[in-house]
Amino acid sequence: MREPGTARIAVDLLGGDQAPAVVVDGALRACQADPALQLLLVGPVEAADAVLAALGPADRGRVCAVAAPTGPHAQDRDVSSVESGVRSAVLAVAQGLADAVVSAGNTGATVTSAALGLGRWPGVRRPALTAVLPTAAGRIVLLDVGSSVDPDETTLAMHARLGAAYASVVHGVAAPRVGLLTIGTERGKGDRLRRAVPAVLAALDLPAGGSYAGLVEGNDVVTGAPADVVVADGFTGNVLLKGLETAYALLGAPNPGEVPPRAAVLLGVGGTVVVCHGAASGADIAAGIGFAAALHRRAAVPAIADLIIGPEAPATDRKTPDPQSARGGS
Repeated sequence: MREPGTARIAVDLLGGDQAPAVVVDGALRACQADPALQLLLVGPVEAADAVLAALGPADRGRVCAVAAPTGPHAQDRDVSSVESGVRSAVLAVAQGLADAVVSAGNTGATVTSAALGLGRWPGVRRPALTAVLPTAAGRIVLLDVGSSVDPDETTLAMHARLGAAYASVVHGVAAPRVGLLTIGTERGKGDRLRRAVPAVLAALDLPAGGSYAGLVEGNDVVTGAPADVVVADGFTGNVLLKGLETAYALLGAPNPGEVPPRAAVLLGVGGTVVVCHGAASGADIAAGIGFAAALHRRAAVPAIADLIIGPEAPATDRKTPDPQSARGGS
């Protein structure tokens, strides 16, 4: 029987620019920081052995290795080998062996593996990578930040609902205000999609008493005043997120000591999936693992699903990931 508060996190050892070394470092940091954490390290067994060797005897029982198909050598990180790690990590959640997935690998591979392996919520055509940024007025939820680079009106409307539910469940925001990111706040600004979506969002029934707050610009994301949630396509959201991450690292965040976490949660699939930045450090990976554990312990993803699709609704389009299914993305 599991101890209360235990979180079992499947960690993709092959995900990230400096994997597996940086992921091993992050996994070790996370395990040492959280005594109720259990890790399934998915990838080369020798990399998982490095974590076990660094832990004391009392902690080694909290970590186990799950072999994933790889190239003939540990350093052979070709595309199929790298993607096999996240597919196997997702499968561990689908089979009930883990409570959440953490990967710093290819975004497209992670999103596709999660959608196929865990299923999408009814009404969700494209899941949304959801990040939280520090602002001068607190925190702001930004989505999508890399999953759907060419969405349509229906997708952005669903992402608005996902963002409002996330702000309510995770950050306790009452009646979240949802804004649309564009190049100006005057009516008619932006491309064809951005000109069409405001009417859709204004008529939308947003969860948690949310409301459409109108158009916002990039500078509004830093001040945080106009909205609690900002909706963007995945291309623009990713560019904005990485730009702000770098600016805050060089110049300091609006709130001293608070920097953007290099991890985002994937909303709209039937499980907890956290995606870390490809250039994440060991500390970033550890933070991503801690984030996934916190989401699981709070049952945040099921609570968000309840607001979007109602309780007891099953995920859809669920399939077992196959070797060729997780291609694409950034």
